[in-house]
Parts: sequence; C-alpha cells; structure tokens
Amino acid sequence: MMTYKSYTAHVEVDLEAEILFGRVLDINDVVTFKAKTIEQARREFQNSIDDYLEFCKELGQEPDKPFSGKLPFRTTPENHRKIFIAAKKAGKSINNWMDEVLSRAADRAINT
Repeated sequence: MMTYKSYTAHVEVDLEAEILFGRVLDINDVVTFKAKTIEQARREFQNSIDDYLEFCKELGQEPDKPFSGKLPFRTTPENHRKIFIAAKKAGKSINNWMDEVLSRAADRAINT
C-alpha cells in the first residue's frame, strides 16, 4: 500500500498484462493508475491524486476525504458495559479510551 496526501492506494500485479494496477481505497470516487515498476507506480499514484484534486477544484466540488474521524460502532450490551468500566478505570471517556486502544491494535496489525 502507498499513502500520499492522506489517500491510500492498493497495488496489484496483473501478470497477464505485465503491469502494476492501483486503486485509491478510501474514497467513493474512482481513482486508478497503472505502471511497469514500483517507483513508476508511486509517481503515477501521486499524479493521480494531484489530478483528482485539481479536477475537483475545477468543478468547484469538494474532493472525497479519506476519513471523517467518525467511526460508528455497534456492540453487545455486555461489551458496552465492559468498555465503559475499562474507560472509567483508565480515567477516560469511552471515545478517548477506544481511540487509544484501537490505535494501538491498528499499529500492531499494520506493523506485523
């Protein structure tokens, strides 16, 4: 995966066409790119994001933002109670506690 200006792209190999094909993951609009090498894929991804942002500007539209910072979360009543107690024991709100715990878990998942 690659990241540029807060946008993330996933790159796949197309063995038949002998190219790398990428797509921006975290927006509703479709932004893709292709390349022959990893370095070229990185450049094409960055160019695609820059072109996308410029195109949105020309249209007078706001580009899709990768993430809003809002994360809907549903759980069982039993887990809700446990989360509440854990947050209170840590002296934090549920949101702050969950943000800290989930961020640590995401960092571990990404770095393994």
